[in-house]
Amino acid sequence: MRKQEILQTEKSIALIKQLFATSLSENLNLYPISSPMLVHEGTGINDDLNGVEKAVSFPVKFLPNNAVIVHSLAKWKRIRLQELTLPLYEGILTDMRAIRADEDYSPIHSIYVDQWDWELRIAPSNRCLSYLKNVVRTIYQAIKDTETALWQQLDIAPILPPTIAFIQAEQLVQLYPTLTSKEREQAITKEHKAVFIIGVGHPLSDGKPHDSRASDYDDWSTPTEDGYRGLNGDLLVWHPILEQPIELSSMGIRVDRETLKHQLEITDTSNRTNLFYHQLVLNDQLPLSIGGGIGQSRLCMFLLRKRHIGEVQASLWPEEVKQQATQQHLHLL
Repeated sequence: MRKQEILQTEKSIALIKQLFATSLSENLNLYPISSPMLVHEGTGINDDLNGVEKAVSFPVKFLPNNAVIVHSLAKWKRIRLQELTLPLYEGILTDMRAIRADEDYSPIHSIYVDQWDWELRIAPSNRCLSYLKNVVRTIYQAIKDTETALWQQLDIAPILPPTIAFIQAEQLVQLYPTLTSKEREQAITKEHKAVFIIGVGHPLSDGKPHDSRASDYDDWSTPTEDGYRGLNGDLLVWHPILEQPIELSSMGIRVDRETLKHQLEITDTSNRTNLFYHQLVLNDQLPLSIGGGIGQSRLCMFLLRKRHIGEVQASLWPEEVKQQATQQHLHLL
């Protein structure tokens, strides 16, 4: 029985990945491309995530510097857009694999990360909140289309609301002044079932950002037309089995020259300006873009109503996690 359940799960995972990637590519004009697991250390190309995680690094005998396993391709994709000379409103989609060795494990966290990394070329006039929201709605519709297809093929009833709610991180502080940022996410996602939190990275009125963000890819500091800050955010949905929110995507409009300089100053990381990637941005040698990552295992976990991310991906777990999964009759891959 265990073998049959695992094989059925694997078939369902493959179906979800095919359906969603197709829908996303068609709706955002994205070309599927190959992508690296490794980049050069010391170039600023690797994603620094929250700015504190250490990438897996190792020497390569034919390279003068170490190679690092990517955290994500947030900055690599923008360089690739330039190399491919794609026109406005066309972009790329990669099937990314990464290792985040500093990640804490939990039912929704793993050191192994698989996600769709995408990047879309935009015009200067698109660096605004309304455009960000339109792209978020497009991604959300691709998720809903996949959910509908699963209902038809696997008889898993859809639960997502017709539309996604939007809220500023600062508005969450005003709504729930006594809660932590994670508790705010819990409250707002439980209410709306699908929500996009805007402005993740800039300090809020309580003196802290909703969550940390590196200074050099998402624009989290630009004033917006509704009086807040930030052209980025996180897409969360409510997991009915775990009874908690799951972040499916972190995304945003990317920094331009002035925004990069400003955010480096805010975070006291101006020493990074001489790195290869940062020089490209500061010299206006990269296209303006919007992009992000969408968790493959997270999406599969949500759509298949799984209780643990290990049920939809093969990773490494402490022995006590595997024993607990066995006691709960969960089949970790």
